[in-house]
Amino acid sequence: MRRFWWIAVALALGSAAVVHAQQPESGRKQARAIRVTPGAIVLDGRLNEDVWTKAPAITDFIQKDPVEGSAPSDRIEVSFAYDDTALYVGARMSAEHAPIQAPLGRRDEGSQTESVVVVLDTYLDHRTAYGFGVTAAGARLDCFYAADEDKCDAETNPVWLARTRVEPSGWTAEMWIPLSQLRFNLRDEQVWGLNVYRFVPASNEWDYWIAVPKTVKAWASRFGELRGIDGIKPPRRLELLPYVAGSSTLTGNRDRRNPFDDGRNLNGRVGADAKIGFGSNLTLDATVNPDFGQVEADPAEVNLSAFETFFSEKRPFFTEGSGFLNARFETFFYSRRIGAAPIGPAPGDFVHYPQTSTIIGAAKLTGRLPSKTSIGVLSAVTSGERATTFDLASASRTTVLVAPTTSYTVGRVEQEFGPNASTAALMVTAVHRDLRTGDPLASLLTRNAVTLSGDSLMRFKNGLYELSSGMGVTYIDGEAPAIARVQRSSAHYLQRPDKGYAFYDPNRRSMNGGQGTVVFSRTGGRHWLWNIGTTAESPGLELNDLGKLVAADGITSDASIQYRETQPGRWLRTYSLELEKFNEWNYAGDTQSNQWSPRLSVTWLNFWTTKVQAWIFGATQDQHLTRGGPLMRLPGAVQKQFEVESPAAQQTQGKLGMYYLTREDGSALRYFYGGMGVRPSPRWQMSIAPTFVRDTDARQYIATLDGGSPVTYGKHYVFARVDRMTYSTQFRLNYTLKPDLTVDLYAEPFAASGAYSRMGELVAPRSSELRPFDVPGNRDFNTKSFRSNVVLRWEWKPGSTLFVVWQQNRAETDPVGTRASIGDMFNSIRAPGDHVLAVKTTFWLSPR
Repeated sequence: MRRFWWIAVALALGSAAVVHAQQPESGRKQARAIRVTPGAIVLDGRLNEDVWTKAPAITDFIQKDPVEGSAPSDRIEVSFAYDDTALYVGARMSAEHAPIQAPLGRRDEGSQTESVVVVLDTYLDHRTAYGFGVTAAGARLDCFYAADEDKCDAETNPVWLARTRVEPSGWTAEMWIPLSQLRFNLRDEQVWGLNVYRFVPASNEWDYWIAVPKTVKAWASRFGELRGIDGIKPPRRLELLPYVAGSSTLTGNRDRRNPFDDGRNLNGRVGADAKIGFGSNLTLDATVNPDFGQVEADPAEVNLSAFETFFSEKRPFFTEGSGFLNARFETFFYSRRIGAAPIGPAPGDFVHYPQTSTIIGAAKLTGRLPSKTSIGVLSAVTSGERATTFDLASASRTTVLVAPTTSYTVGRVEQEFGPNASTAALMVTAVHRDLRTGDPLASLLTRNAVTLSGDSLMRFKNGLYELSSGMGVTYIDGEAPAIARVQRSSAHYLQRPDKGYAFYDPNRRSMNGGQGTVVFSRTGGRHWLWNIGTTAESPGLELNDLGKLVAADGITSDASIQYRETQPGRWLRTYSLELEKFNEWNYAGDTQSNQWSPRLSVTWLNFWTTKVQAWIFGATQDQHLTRGGPLMRLPGAVQKQFEVESPAAQQTQGKLGMYYLTREDGSALRYFYGGMGVRPSPRWQMSIAPTFVRDTDARQYIATLDGGSPVTYGKHYVFARVDRMTYSTQFRLNYTLKPDLTVDLYAEPFAASGAYSRMGELVAPRSSELRPFDVPGNRDFNTKSFRSNVVLRWEWKPGSTLFVVWQQNRAETDPVGTRASIGDMFNSIRAPGDHVLAVKTTFWLSPR
């Protein structure tokens, strides 16, 4: 891995001296930038400098919505200028046919606000691009496009500025984009790919300089060109972002016998991030002792299944530039494994247990070379974590290791080739835990986990057809109890007594497996789209050390066909009708999934959308219901979904939907969800998203007990009927004092209950019949939870930010089956829990 790192660095340094001639491509639109002297532009949004009367403006925009191909309703003028340190953009938007909708909002929130965005393909590779935009209210919008498609990674946060000014006849914008925030090669004359678009929410109008047709899957490959920039050099790129943070945790219902809670629990942290440019193409992001205290908490849940819930990544270090590290089939790398909660046991009357594994440091090298090679390398180290226990009887403390020192490495190289921008990639991941033989944690965790994978995307006929494929192998090793634990996990269940093709071996010290995928698709065209694909995962495939795997041992086939209409008609603006067929078998040929899914999606002339979908599930022989026991029949089911949603651009918007599932064994699921967002004033934004779930499962797994009949391999596989109720609501309240100073509130009250009845054991494998069998003990529950974040965010100078955070995490569970109610949900705010008050500030330093 070290060799790979230094090869990447050498390529980057070598690329800085390469001069590539660029020739204008026939048929592409061109814009020109003019050179200005330093200080010629005052960034105030007024466009009253002479520069903006001399610089040629692009005005030939095309409407993409609501009437594709038409001229914009109002005039748009965008001009470009530059000096040795920055690119400047001046934009003038007329507003004669629709009012200017310009509520205040924080950075990267522009769905309800009029905006203009400039997108630059600075490498002119017709694939990657950076977007810089601003709303009429002055909030910045920025994103990174990692592939030739209009799919934006908004987690990138370059340091740049924009100012706007709203007038009765329209609005103007000025942007200052430092060259240090752009990636480009050393050339005598720079030629960059360019697109510009404007969004007018009052009329749902999208106007583009280069309007890629709706029937085509493309983006940067269709851009025009920005020319006239010469005599500039890629600047030295070095940015430092040190931080200081302090927090205090206040515990509700404090137990004064607890020696780990002094009522204040003060903590202080320091750390730093750095961004270093290697040549003009690669960037090294490094962090020491990172802090993510301002990141929003995960939603609450009660998980009664055998499978892990995979929450989305929200930590900035891992989200920015993630496209360079994630494969086309996103299973081999799941960044939330890094710094995850320890799992080692630490029993005691009082326990001070770490909630996460501390990331000592991490580094990430990403970028794209002139040879159209994309590189992503990540390395991270987490410290060994210890829990401290306290025994009341002896008044003694004990320190227990609950997580070992662990190193993580991810490397991915992707090469683009051919006239249709096809790609081929190779990826490796590795995890090493510092575990000695005899260490208690060595019986729980693998010592080494390595994966090697490759994927490719072959594009034909200008991207109209795509052939995606991927293949990977995995290897783990460690002490025999740790490997046995993996074999028995829900991803494998190799101990299944009727599994005659992959066997459980409690003495093995390593395990390997493989995965392969092929998908052939038609991705463009006026009406018809389709895809057909298959995936195979061997029983020994294991990804959950640094990836994500729900279940191995599967062969799938998936096919879908879609008819769509993108041109408005008399009643509908767009619609699509799709039919999908999905099947899965294990390696013995037992059906694990057999479903048909028709779906209809409609966009009405007023931009409201309606979605109707159904799933018809055939009966299967499920290999997971008995949690390591024999196959069990899962009866067929029918599920339906209906959803209606107002346009996202409306300042008052809403969504309402429901799922309804019925199964042949009497199980039923009713899932209602909705959402409403309002703006009572330009500075305030409020939203509420409630959900209600009533889930009756006739075959909820309880336990596996010895002493069963020979028919069930000497075991009792016990199930019960569970009646579950869940109420949850997500509240968001945002107040914007100015675009760089915001206060955001997120709160989620949650209540769930479960009442168990009709207990019984499985009569025979491959059936779903139960006979009465009682297991003593109360499994009913009534759970309440309240999680909230209040974050004041102030970017007090470009790149430097102050955070003031107040978090609450409250929860309690009672062993009663009383049905949860709306009142329980709101009463969750009274549950015992912790208050965390934290202050953090970062300082952006960039040597000139």
